[in-house]
Amino acid sequence: MGVTNYNKELSVEQISCDEAFNVRLSLTATPDITSNPVDIVLILDRSGSMSGSAIANLKNGAKAFIDIIYGATGGTGGQIAGGTHIGIVSFADVATQDEGLITDVADLKAAVDGLTAGGSTNHFDAFTKSLALLQNSTANEQVMVMFTDGFTTTGGDPNPVATQAKAQGVIIYSIGLSGNGGIDQQALEDWASDPSSAYVVITPDDAELEQIFKDLAENISNPGATNVVITDTVLPCFTITALSSPTKGTATMVNSNTVEWKIDELGVNGSEGATFEFTVRHTGDCNGETEVNESVAYSDTEGNVVNFPSPTLVVECGTPIVEPCPEPVDETASGCTETIEFDAGEVEMQSLGSIVLVNFTIPRVCPNKRVAVAVILNEVDEEGNEHKRGFKTLTIPAHTQDSCRDVFVRCVKFVLPEDLDVATPTGMCNERNLRVRILANYIDNDFECCE
Repeated sequence: MGVTNYNKELSVEQISCDEAFNVRLSLTATPDITSNPVDIVLILDRSGSMSGSAIANLKNGAKAFIDIIYGATGGTGGQIAGGTHIGIVSFADVATQDEGLITDVADLKAAVDGLTAGGSTNHFDAFTKSLALLQNSTANEQVMVMFTDGFTTTGGDPNPVATQAKAQGVIIYSIGLSGNGGIDQQALEDWASDPSSAYVVITPDDAELEQIFKDLAENISNPGATNVVITDTVLPCFTITALSSPTKGTATMVNSNTVEWKIDELGVNGSEGATFEFTVRHTGDCNGETEVNESVAYSDTEGNVVNFPSPTLVVECGTPIVEPCPEPVDETASGCTETIEFDAGEVEMQSLGSIVLVNFTIPRVCPNKRVAVAVILNEVDEEGNEHKRGFKTLTIPAHTQDSCRDVFVRCVKFVLPEDLDVATPTGMCNERNLRVRILANYIDNDFECCE
């Protein structure tokens, strides 16, 4: 049956700036249909909205599906082989078992060709008749393929019947055509097996139905999956920081944004699942609701069609405060004036804050040597994490005393806005823990190159 289930999930729905989370990839494959016989019921909508090209393309898709299953089982003489059967249930006002679980390709295609569009849409009766068809199935797997182009308009609630079928081990695929008045996507997802991303396909164009049915038949008939390669690339504002060991295969980090997961074979001898998790950290400037994927590529020898979903999360970085540039005031200095006094107008207070003055002593500075100094100011939160608040560099002039002296430096100023306060609870005039580092080095030295 090839790859029957795949998904991509995130460990959280919301993070803060620079926070990490886990990404989980999952994949399930089932053996070749020749060694794993399947009973399949095609449940086909023939309500009035299907008239015209929709019913014609549906018939082409269903017949292509039958042909692919016939070929995959090694069928001969017009008979599906290997213990696999296909049944046809169509529905409008009520559902009809057009063909039981049989192997005759001609009879199955004749049942499909005999469909005519007309009437309402009774999904309840469609599921009920299909489940009854599978009650005596002895195949390794039972599959329903529900195709519909609209909402339930008559009959009971189909959800309990679909739930009952899944509880009995039936795999349900939902195919929706949304171009004829809309589709109940939530209903299709509720009916389908989990995760819906692997078992639900919706198209607005009935011309795509034939290819959708072909892709589904090929996935069902594929011999598990071999030489699997999954390449997952996250957006540039995220960085992959760690990989867990996959339950099957091996994983490597291609670069800080890309991982590659390889599996030699999956689901070749029996239905088999595999998972792989890796850790991602937000490191860029994306904010608000954002996707994590840039792309996820899948390939295997059997040509299974796998389109992993692209989950989203909310990144909360807060709203940056953007202060407008002040309007300039023009003034002219004339002649040899040493000082100028003028009115610069009103100055608007943009945000509250404090000014931090740092004083320090540089001990034993020798004569005639300038000193380069860097002052680093960080704020420390309750967990001991440091947050950058300022960085200043300055040059201390050389002194001319006759011996080394301590040099006292005063009033290195930093502005510390209130909106950067990391204290809890936040508020005006909180106590704030600061950490200062001083780096100092001589600029001048006595070294001279030898003649």
